[in-house]
Amino acid sequence: MVRIVETSVRDGHQSLFATRMTTKEVVDLCKIYDDAGYYAIEVWGGATFDAAMRFLNEDPWERLREVRKVCKKSKLQMLFRGQNILGYRHYSDDVVDMFCKKSIENGIDIIRVFDALNDIRNLRQAVESTKKYGGECQIALSYTTSPVHTIDYYVSLAKEVESLGADSLCIKDMAGVLLPEDATKLVTALKKEISIPIELHSHCTAGVCEMTYMAAIKAGVDIVDTSLSPLSNGTAQPSTQALADALKGTEYDPKLNMDVLHKAEPIMTQIVNKYVKNGLLNPKSLQINPNILTYQVPGGMLSNMIKQLTDQGAMDKYEEVLREIPKVRKDLGYPPLVTPMSQMVGTQAVLNVLNGERYKMCAKEIKDYLHGRYGKSPAEVDPDIRKKIIGDDEIITCRPADLLEPEFEKLKEQYKDIARSDEDVLSLALFENVAVDFLKKKYAADSVETDEFEMFI
Repeated sequence: MVRIVETSVRDGHQSLFATRMTTKEVVDLCKIYDDAGYYAIEVWGGATFDAAMRFLNEDPWERLREVRKVCKKSKLQMLFRGQNILGYRHYSDDVVDMFCKKSIENGIDIIRVFDALNDIRNLRQAVESTKKYGGECQIALSYTTSPVHTIDYYVSLAKEVESLGADSLCIKDMAGVLLPEDATKLVTALKKEISIPIELHSHCTAGVCEMTYMAAIKAGVDIVDTSLSPLSNGTAQPSTQALADALKGTEYDPKLNMDVLHKAEPIMTQIVNKYVKNGLLNPKSLQINPNILTYQVPGGMLSNMIKQLTDQGAMDKYEEVLREIPKVRKDLGYPPLVTPMSQMVGTQAVLNVLNGERYKMCAKEIKDYLHGRYGKSPAEVDPDIRKKIIGDDEIITCRPADLLEPEFEKLKEQYKDIARSDEDVLSLALFENVAVDFLKKKYAADSVETDEFEMFI
């Protein structure tokens, strides 16, 4: 029996329409999903936290609590970027620890932790904290292909993952570039060397994902990630219903309640139609593109890149930017294209193309990466590119977070007039400017409601 993690209310809308699903839409679906028989429902983390405050004027912590209220039977899962948490820089260990604590207290059962560079040093604190507060910790290895990303490379990392205390391992194929034969070899090799459950997460972007899933399942993978139709395929995960039907009656049958899934379909259809109509769901995100096997662009990165180019009136540069991405990736030492590296590489590729000169302009995050502030690159960075961007600056070789002073109590004191909970402090830690605006509006609205209520007593 293969187990299923439902991703539509996190990765599905992050991949297809820039993480704009509202809390009400998520909760309406989760009410139904709870009876489907999933191993877990991925409901939080990734870009949902930032997008809730920045674009939807919603509290991400409140979303998690509301989902927990309606999910009495299912495990709730989140995606967590190791020392980056849900942001775009490394945070101090005390902030990572508190975020794990509060995530679990507010309803998360499984924290899937990954590091964009597969630098295991950047995962230790999140793993320790998740286990300390009673959570189930899954470590995800960011899958990509390059001269250094071999099966031996992943097997070696998997052994470290198991020894670190992870409850399970995820092969995180964020760009959908894992081919069926490679999946067979990789899962087979991992099964020989580690004993913890193995999960496969992939995307349909390149058009090979369903074949890869079947190959991995036959090779012994324990869990796979799928998304309810019609919020599936394209840059998202394969269809939950299609995979369940394909495996029905076999030894791999996930035994999902199909009546429950069919009940959720019309609700999901309405949601998808809404985002198609308002333009957030670009038809390009629903198409497959086998060229992604060359470009290795994940779904979320692709949808964000399309939006960047659209906003700049430069969609005619789309193919040129796609061709630039693997060049930037090679220059930077073959980082896997997963958040935050995917946004950084994608933005740099856009800048290189639109400026007409490579690395004429560079984002601060790219400079930080070249200084070693994100960790160790998988391969050596092109020395000429490094010198052009940061000159002869010193490069960090230790775990980046070792250089950080504790932050949580300082932020708590700094924002004592705004933050009313530890959760608010964590929101400020991750997305300071966005959270300041959000919390001021939130509590101003609360004050108005309180005054009006008292006036009528």
